[in-house]
Amino acid sequence: MYLPDKYKTFKSSHPEIFNLYQELATKVRESGPLDENTQNLIKLGIAVGSNSRGAVMSHTRKALATGASKADIEHAILLALSTTGFPNMIAALNWANEVFETSQE
Repeated sequence: MYLPDKYKTFKSSHPEIFNLYQELATKVRESGPLDENTQNLIKLGIAVGSNSRGAVMSHTRKALATGASKADIEHAILLALSTTGFPNMIAALNWANEVFETSQE
């Protein structure tokens, strides 16, 4: 899976913190009944709400990897329209489309 250089640099510069962060993320994901694909779509929605290009692209990739369709992902992003506004939602759609374009190559 694609990992940004900044992510890899942090991992090598601060391995103990990185490992603790990964452990926490794993524990949180395992703490409830939601399946991995649903979790990825929820995390995508959170990424849209925080207007984070990197997080939107990351969670789009993760959602695709766990079986979400392009339509599922677009719907998750469209749901942000009435909460985060049109500019934020349209930016997220564009970021997701970047992932769709590169995943088809």
